[in-house]
Amino acid sequence: MRIISLEEHIALPEFAHEIQQWPLPKQAVEQLADISDTRLKSMDDNGIDMQVLSVVGRGAESLPTREALSFASRYNDILAARIAAHPTRFKAFAHLPMSSPEAAANELERAKEEHHFCGALINGLTNGKFLDLPEFRPLLQKAEQLQMPLYLHPGMPPETVAEAYYNDLPGSTGVMLACGGWGWHAETALQVLRLIITGTLDRYPRLKIIIGHMGEMIPMMMSRLDEKFNVSSTGYHQRSVSQTLRDQVHITTSGIFTLPPLMAALGTFGIDNVMFSVDYPFSTNEAGKQLLESIPLPPEEVAKIAGGNAERLLGL
Repeated sequence: MRIISLEEHIALPEFAHEIQQWPLPKQAVEQLADISDTRLKSMDDNGIDMQVLSVVGRGAESLPTREALSFASRYNDILAARIAAHPTRFKAFAHLPMSSPEAAANELERAKEEHHFCGALINGLTNGKFLDLPEFRPLLQKAEQLQMPLYLHPGMPPETVAEAYYNDLPGSTGVMLACGGWGWHAETALQVLRLIITGTLDRYPRLKIIIGHMGEMIPMMMSRLDEKFNVSSTGYHQRSVSQTLRDQVHITTSGIFTLPPLMAALGTFGIDNVMFSVDYPFSTNEAGKQLLESIPLPPEEVAKIAGGNAERLLGL
């Protein structure tokens, strides 16, 4: 059984002076910078054959357009050079200059042609904007044309949202509620649902989307979403929400390692749409391994989750 994990992060230190990164503990900064030492040993110790690496935190999307393109292309070039030493252990999602969707589309194509990257990861909203807005159509069209999935990863909430929802909470509780404790998941789910109910995914029916954290709370809401966004009553989208999710959205186990949410994900999205991930280094490979070993399914179905579905979707 081949084990592939898809939401595994890096942040290369040579770019730290160009952009204000998320505040992170020293250990996480060191783990994000490492590719060949501790990371590989942890993969070996836990039977993980391959990680698909992606840039986490603030990136090119926060820079002016011209600077953003240079930043993203240099990041992708250096990342490609680093993983070239371990071609069977690492692949990568492209980092994109999201503030310029046309430039992002061009960089996505370059990343595929020159570096054989297998998709792109997008961190949160782009300057407060959701992907269903018409300005992002060049990127969505290019991703569909190239058959390169877009991994929609959480990002920091817009300042207005943080001020209204989180900033009055004591100590670090507001930050945690805004991020991994709740807000990240709700915002990423909203990003996906807007793509569906506006008909954007109908416009690009071969576009594939990936989201993490067992589907960002969408599985438990799927039947209610079908009820509230009935195709005939809205007039914007052509398929039910649940059908569009199963047709075009794939989910990973990143950061969530208990069986009840996994069973909900399998029961709603279906086993062909669920893929293994850890969220390294923010979660541990040990926790991911324990989850895989606890899944009460036949070996051939566990193998789909562990790596088979990722091989098929990403062409690995």
